Amino acid sequence: MANTIDNSVLSNMNLGAAGKQTQNTSQELSDSFMTLLITQLKNQDPTKPMENAEMTSQLAQINTVNGIQDLNKTLEGITGQIDAGQTLQAAALIGQGVLVPGDRVLVGQGADDVEGVATTPFGVELSEPADQVKITITNEAGVIVRSFDVGALDAGVESFTWDGTLDDGQTSAPSGSYRVRIEATQGDESVPVTALTYAQVGGIVKAANGPQLDLGATLDPVELSDVRQIL
Repeated sequence: MANTIDNSVLSNMNLGAAGKQTQNTSQELSDSFMTLLITQLKNQDPTKPMENAEMTSQLAQINTVNGIQDLNKTLEGITGQIDAGQTLQAAALIGQGVLVPGDRVLVGQGADDVEGVATTPFGVELSEPADQVKITITNEAGVIVRSFDVGALDAGVESFTWDGTLDDGQTSAPSGSYRVRIEATQGDESVPVTALTYAQVGGIVKAANGPQLDLGATLDPVELSDVRQIL
């Protein structure tokens, strides 16, 4: 009676291999299948030889295993090329200013000089249009120091620069870190909104899921997909 190659046969073969450890390469798996097939042909019952369909099926198994191994190698190569491309894209951003999710605004450090007060830009990302957008800036204690009604905005990303003056329009905000809170509505409904913070890309960090942008000591590294705008 003809035998078929199944998991039990493979298991027995491995047990009889005198404890030798082999790598699961395409060639070794192919050799193992072929050895089993030849052994079956040599030891089959002459009165009940293996059917052509069975022979074809088992050869197809060999080709399937080989194909899977080759596909894995191809995917590994493609993944490597994608990672290399992302690293090149990330490297091109070194020294550039970017907007990424966050609510921080700095006064007196790390930004352009606007009317004598250095402030970092910030941004707003809307998932859909809004007919009313309000921006509130608070100090570290949570006290409101400046608020803006910017009116209607389309969906997407908009960048803004605060001149550093307080609500009286004359007093300049002390140097330090401030927070941005954004409210957006369309009619009576709230619109999902994300605050964006400014940072300068200082380098590239290698991570398990691909290259990340080093934004300095005060911000965590971010992925390329986190960049909403390059300034």
